[in-house]
Amino acid sequence: MREVRGALEMTEEQADFVRLAREFAAAEIRPRAREVDEADHVLPREVWEKAAAVGLTSFMVPEEYGGGGVGDLVTQCLVQEELCHGDVSIGNLVTSAGFFAAPVLELGTEEQRRRFLSPLCSGVPPLTALAVTEPGVGSDAAALTTRAARDGDSYVLNGQKAWISNGPFADLFVIFATVAPGTRSRGITAFVVPRDTPGLTIGNPMPKMGQRGIACAELFLQDVRVPVANRLGEEGQGFHGLMRTFDASRILIGAACTGLARAALDATLAYAREREQFGVKIIEHQAVAFRLADMAARVDVSHLVTMRAARLFDAGERVTEESAIAKLTASEHAMWCTWAAVQTHGGWGYSREYLVEKWMRDAKLEEIEEGTSDIQRLIISRSLARS
Repeated sequence: MREVRGALEMTEEQADFVRLAREFAAAEIRPRAREVDEADHVLPREVWEKAAAVGLTSFMVPEEYGGGGVGDLVTQCLVQEELCHGDVSIGNLVTSAGFFAAPVLELGTEEQRRRFLSPLCSGVPPLTALAVTEPGVGSDAAALTTRAARDGDSYVLNGQKAWISNGPFADLFVIFATVAPGTRSRGITAFVVPRDTPGLTIGNPMPKMGQRGIACAELFLQDVRVPVANRLGEEGQGFHGLMRTFDASRILIGAACTGLARAALDATLAYAREREQFGVKIIEHQAVAFRLADMAARVDVSHLVTMRAARLFDAGERVTEESAIAKLTASEHAMWCTWAAVQTHGGWGYSREYLVEKWMRDAKLEEIEEGTSDIQRLIISRSLARS
């Protein structure tokens, strides 16, 4: 693909980060993709540590805490796209510290930022996780039932979380709970909880269809005592921080999906140039050529809507609608492009000899996580109704 992506003319710093991510993805991520998928819920820790050594796990953390200082979402999306071109699950693992860091930066005090973010920039950083989803609460984050009750200088947390990415291996969690049950968003509050806190039990890794490079687990909280010093922001401020985090993370999902769709296009183009049917390369068949054209168009559209949302986010605009459009468009295009890759590869696409069948399984998660496609359509339609 072009070095200059879409309508974006990259700065020298952005080009350097993109080059680093692209080279790392080709050398360290893509070669491990099949092995990690087959292993299912085994953390590719050596890839994580190599990524940390070159700054890819902490590039989004401000310089004052030891990170790379890349605070703009546009650059983060460019890096995310390249990493996920190597493999979307491992790429998402590499940048997962950003999801933990976001509410700490948004809500935390200066002391909390130094205490919780500086370790992320160490030689062997801790693994982190964001805990929002519950067994009966998915996209409607305001309906959380995990409770945090104030008790002197501590809060006592009780409840259950589900589908927590990095859950089986994380050392630190940002856990969202309510201090006022029944008040929806007004009670949502965020807490940083270390893994070894008494009363916090972590379930077994959950078997998944795809994206097996990131293991998920349930969390069980029974009288988990968390000091007030670990509360992020004031009581009831957690929902605002969470929504701002979701706005950014849905845009980053758009970038991840673009990288995945681009990988499917590149692999299919290479296959079509080599494979023969009826005495000619299959790329010369009109049906295949047109499918490749559709794939290329969808990749570019995904990239452009994602970059638009990222630029608006960086400008300080409210981007709930734009982030929903980016996630909806890019995730559904990634699903279509990976389907097209399997279809074009024929029987070989259905086998495990090629990665395209894995990519199709990986793509499905992106239509579901952090709000399904139906939820994104609801967000967009409500925004249109208000305009």
